[in-house]
Amino acid sequence: MSLHLAGVVLPEGEHRDLWVRDGRITFEPIAGTETVTRTGFILPGLVDAHCHVGLSPAGHAEPDAQRQQAYADRDAGALLVRDAGSPVDTRWLDDVADAPRIIRAGRHLARTKRYIRDLAIELEPDELPAEIERQAARGDGWVKIVGDWIDRSTGDLAPEWPRETVFAAIERAHASGARVAVHTFGDEALPDLIAAGVDSIEHGTGLTEDLIAVMAERRTALIPTLINIDNFPEIADSAAKFPVYASHMRRLYETSRPRLRAAYEAGVPIYAGTDAGGMLEHGLIVDEVRELHRAGMSTVDALGSASWKAREWLGLPGIEEGAPADLVVYDADPRADLGALVQPGRIVLKGLVVR
Repeated sequence: MSLHLAGVVLPEGEHRDLWVRDGRITFEPIAGTETVTRTGFILPGLVDAHCHVGLSPAGHAEPDAQRQQAYADRDAGALLVRDAGSPVDTRWLDDVADAPRIIRAGRHLARTKRYIRDLAIELEPDELPAEIERQAARGDGWVKIVGDWIDRSTGDLAPEWPRETVFAAIERAHASGARVAVHTFGDEALPDLIAAGVDSIEHGTGLTEDLIAVMAERRTALIPTLINIDNFPEIADSAAKFPVYASHMRRLYETSRPRLRAAYEAGVPIYAGTDAGGMLEHGLIVDEVRELHRAGMSTVDALGSASWKAREWLGLPGIEEGAPADLVVYDADPRADLGALVQPGRIVLKGLVVR
């Protein structure tokens, strides 16, 4: 199927004609094609760089629910998602023509009895490097480590792994051709993780000025998941048995926006992710983009963090010759008002008009 689109192509901002043939973009005219749009603003499909297809607030999602999660992301404009850890096998969705593309990070890897029950592969430190290598072979170029979580023996957030384990595990992941995403809320685990060369910090509410400077120098990515961090007060309220932890979570929430702004101003690469699949439903990428902007990112940078910049970071092209035809068309310019993202006019996914 061949298609024709015309409009202002972002991020360049030039009005162009483009065509779609065999699921890919071309700028060479194709005669007799169906015109999808003649006006509007054409954006590389949005990206949710941190979500969990197959998980729901009620637990593991069945296939029908997985499909609905994928469609919710797609209908919000997220045509590419990075699944940042899931125990559920969702590879069958790769064969669904109108489902978004998924880049997977395999299973969460956590310390024994130090994470959410039935979610992670639970390990002792000496087992982590070998399991990282196994997950690298099963994922799509990413693995996911839980860097810190509540330690009930101390009643507060604490690192999950010794320093030597962190270095050995990340070296093994990189040798296996995988990048490493790490969950962290607190501050104690971060110095070793960043020094060892992790590729992305997920949440990152414990970042300090010194660590931000190192991340900026190394180009270590930050995925803040602000709309999920907004659940920290509720988490604290439910942790009455651990008052130190509860107080810590409230402080991390209160400082989350200033820390994000400091990272942005220092030049840390930032990408939009919702953390959907746990406490949040799917399809909320626009909420996260708008929250990044409210926290201090420019409109264009917040938009790029969920579109062309995120695609480049994850290894997919934007709007260029031969690129996959994953496009979202908006009636108004989202660079001027991110509210335009709420209602996509047209969605083209894998060369098919899905909306």
